[in-house]
Amino acid sequence: MALPFTNDIRTLRFLDGEMTQADLGDRVGVTRQTIAAIEQGKYSPSLEVAFRIAQVFGKPLDTVFIWRGD
Repeated sequence: MALPFTNDIRTLRFLDGEMTQADLGDRVGVTRQTIAAIEQGKYSPSLEVAFRIAQVFGKPLDTVFIWRGD
C-alpha cells in the first residue's frame, strides 16, 4: 500500500551540494537505509524525524513532505 504522501528529499539533497543519504541520516539520527526507505516511499518517518529532515534543509515540513491523501 502506497503512503498518502510523497517527498522531495532526494531533490533537496542534490540541491544541497549532493548530500548523501548517509550524511542526512547522520544529521537527523537515523541510518542511511532509513533515509533511502523514506525517499522511496517504503517507510513513513516519525513526526520527529520528518521535522528534523525539514530543519536540515531549512524548509517547512509541508515543502519536504507533500500530502496526496484525500
